[in-house]
Amino acid sequence: MADQQSGPRTASVARKTAETEIRIELNLDGTGTTRISTGIGFYDHMLDAFARHGRFDLNVQAIGDLHIDQHHTMEDIALVLGQAVDEALGDRAGIVRMADAVVPLDEALIHCVIDISGRPFATVGLDFVGEMMGGAPTQMVSHVLRSFATTAKLTLHVRQLAGSNDHHIAEASMKALGRALDAATSIDPR
Repeated sequence: MADQQSGPRTASVARKTAETEIRIELNLDGTGTTRISTGIGFYDHMLDAFARHGRFDLNVQAIGDLHIDQHHTMEDIALVLGQAVDEALGDRAGIVRMADAVVPLDEALIHCVIDISGRPFATVGLDFVGEMMGGAPTQMVSHVLRSFATTAKLTLHVRQLAGSNDHHIAEASMKALGRALDAATSIDPR
């Protein structure tokens, strides 16, 4: 792995299971450029919001068993994305490590706190009204966040402070995750 302060913080991770085939390329020090194709339009939108607000370059190509449901595809992408973050960080030397972000989206307000501790843990408190958003189950948003935290090896707290629109709650959560992760992965100049 390159020296974290001078080398690129990038990763390319692939995963193939009986249910999914996923390839992710990530640049933590990017500009927010994305190419995302998951087969789930809503999830593409959420991953794009995450990358744009975190200023990560992100390429996600996924084929999953969507004829069954969205669960395996969404979960496996989150797991691979977490692996990519972990790999791109290398030994994690010199990073800020802890950060948070509070993100509004109209009536929704989400607080996300991250500690890139090496200890996987997540607590997610989101109150969705409906069961589906844009063809994706609302319950998968919390599952995606927990799966990501597990393989990224970080502590993650996501709390809904306000909100009644499921799309706004989910999107603000992914934007907050991107912003908090960008701040936590930044190199501390000291």
